[in-house]
Amino acid sequence: MKANTRDRIIEAGADIIHHKGFNHAGIQEILHAAGVPKGSFYNFFKNKEDFGLQVIDYFSDHFARAAENTLEDRSVAPLERIKNILRYFMDYFRSTNFTRGCPVGNLAQEMGDLSPVFRKKLRRALDRLVNSYAAVLKDAQRAGEISEKIDVRETACFLVSSWHGALIRMKVVQNIEPLENHFKYIFDYVLKP
Repeated sequence: MKANTRDRIIEAGADIIHHKGFNHAGIQEILHAAGVPKGSFYNFFKNKEDFGLQVIDYFSDHFARAAENTLEDRSVAPLERIKNILRYFMDYFRSTNFTRGCPVGNLAQEMGDLSPVFRKKLRRALDRLVNSYAAVLKDAQRAGEISEKIDVRETACFLVSSWHGALIRMKVVQNIEPLENHFKYIFDYVLKP
């Protein structure tokens, strides 16, 4: 029961934070959305910062599972795996009317300069995605899909950074064009054999 209550608070809080940001998400609002009593928060979290750090883990695990299942599917050619994950998230953002963006990216923009513990946790979350991309790019090199000269780690960092930049623009222009542009340039120029 306790784990279930904690999970409900994290899930409700994650949704609110993804929509409004960390600083605009109130503890009372989160507890109300989770349907748990006011005093429950401090049974599971030391403070709001501790809660925020656990929400980052939740986001990282949730989105990484979706990405890793696709990126680690060895029955699909490596570059096609990357295309598939980008298409998956493009469809997701269409379904949200191009709002919200990446929750880890949003938190990095909001909290990265303000809190060293947030910055460290966010870096781990971003590095997890970079590592997943780097592994697929290494597979692409072995398969002859991309040049052996490409530094896979550096390229993976670029892919993640470019994607987050495209998400920022997507939220402002409220259409898919920035994500399609990212997709086009990645496969037409960056990941050429």
